[in-house]
Amino acid sequence: MLRWTLTFLVIALIAGALGFGGVAGAATDFARICFFVFLVLFVLGLLFGRRRET
Repeated sequence: MLRWTLTFLVIALIAGALGFGGVAGAATDFARICFFVFLVLFVLGLLFGRRRET
């Protein structure tokens, strides 16, 4: 998930540098959504991860 976020971020940066504003905006939105989904899943994994009972 984090890899997708970084991929869309790089696409947005390249598209913005080349002047493709619409593509850069869309890629930025996708990167932001992927990042927040990754962040929520990471926190849930920390909270509800496997706990070893002894």
